[in-house]
Amino acid sequence: MSKVIKIRRGLNIPLIGEAEKILQTPPVSAEYAIRPPVFHGLMPKMLVDEGAPVKVGTPLFYDKYNEDVLFTSPVSGTYTQLVRGAKRRILEVRIKPDGKNEHVDFGTEPLGSLSREQIIAKLLKSGLWPGIRQRPYSVIANHEENPRDIFISAFKTSPLAPDMDFIVNGREAFFQAGLDVLGRLTDGDVHLSVQAGATTSKAYTEAKGVELHAFSGPHPAGNIGVQIHHIKPINKGEVVWYLDVQDVIAIGTLFEKGIYDARKVVVFNGPEVLNPRYYKIINGAQLSSFTDNNIREEKDVTPRFISGDVLSGEKVERDGFVGHSDDQAVVIPEGDQPELFGWLIPKTEKFSISRTFFSLKKKKKKYRHNTNIRSGDRPFVITGLYEKVLPMDIMPMQLIKSIMINDIDMMEKLGIYEVAPEDFALCEYVCPSKIEMQTIMREGLDVMRKEFA
Repeated sequence: MSKVIKIRRGLNIPLIGEAEKILQTPPVSAEYAIRPPVFHGLMPKMLVDEGAPVKVGTPLFYDKYNEDVLFTSPVSGTYTQLVRGAKRRILEVRIKPDGKNEHVDFGTEPLGSLSREQIIAKLLKSGLWPGIRQRPYSVIANHEENPRDIFISAFKTSPLAPDMDFIVNGREAFFQAGLDVLGRLTDGDVHLSVQAGATTSKAYTEAKGVELHAFSGPHPAGNIGVQIHHIKPINKGEVVWYLDVQDVIAIGTLFEKGIYDARKVVVFNGPEVLNPRYYKIINGAQLSSFTDNNIREEKDVTPRFISGDVLSGEKVERDGFVGHSDDQAVVIPEGDQPELFGWLIPKTEKFSISRTFFSLKKKKKKYRHNTNIRSGDRPFVITGLYEKVLPMDIMPMQLIKSIMINDIDMMEKLGIYEVAPEDFALCEYVCPSKIEMQTIMREGLDVMRKEFA
């Protein structure tokens, strides 16, 4: 292992509701769903008719812009409903399970006997390819390209993030098998990042066929973009791929057992959760299958359900569905109640990175954060706050402003190819101007992709 890469800029947000290391299996969800909007830039085209029986691994739809990229059913049962939104946009493809757990057999040929093209074809056919994403643009990877390198993060630092050592427990062999597959997809290196002093699982520390890197420091040290930046930054014209740990496990399972195993572990936590736990679910399960009777019910407090982490996750309904690559679901107060004088009254029960509240002195205290932003839009002025929480050699304010005025040349010069919306989540959190930086960053990436991809 190389020397420890120390991340000094960032911010750990103290949020109550950490989960116990207890793994439970909830009841089978009444419905499962694949949500196309989770995959940015996807234009789904259906392959099955409503009411059709499906197995685990049966293709449901493909991407209009890349017909080779298939999305397959995570459970066996019946395709029941297509949920559409504005302009007939497909929001959800729902499946009702039959409890039989029948799988499509994708074969178990020895990895050494397969060419790179055959490996990619198997990943595409099984529906596991969408778990592989690329930078620049932070979208599903283009299988026709050869990535410079592949990156995997074996730890997360977002608020109440899951313990990735606990998640990989019992599935170490499949994780290594997935790494072996990924090593065949690039002429470069497979980079695996661990948390110095905290990562203990041998699945990570003794992984074979990878370049191992250790990171320390506050959030966003666990972000894949920060790790890429400090290990081997992306230059114009280069493409790298990246995956989550459980996507690697699913790939390993496919090549070891010949099936698409959509089971995964998610952590359910947050200040409004009565008993935060880890749950073993099938991808696309309804939150209600493990949230019912586990939410704090208080007068005048509306819970917000989030699939993903609190900084960059997606708001969903109480009976909504877990996102494809999400390994966390959080419930926090909505923050929709008015506050008399707001931040003007000195308080100790609210977190602040400045001297606005006395809580600055209570560094070990955890808080019941809500979604209230405590003001409206303000002038976008230089404060120096963004640079304190973004540990990359990038000027965040200047990059955001260049996106807002659609200055493509300046976006390139300021490093837009290296970043993704989640890298600006902390900047958005501390922003005194209340600018929606993640939304602006996504718009900028879309402009660049349309211009050059």
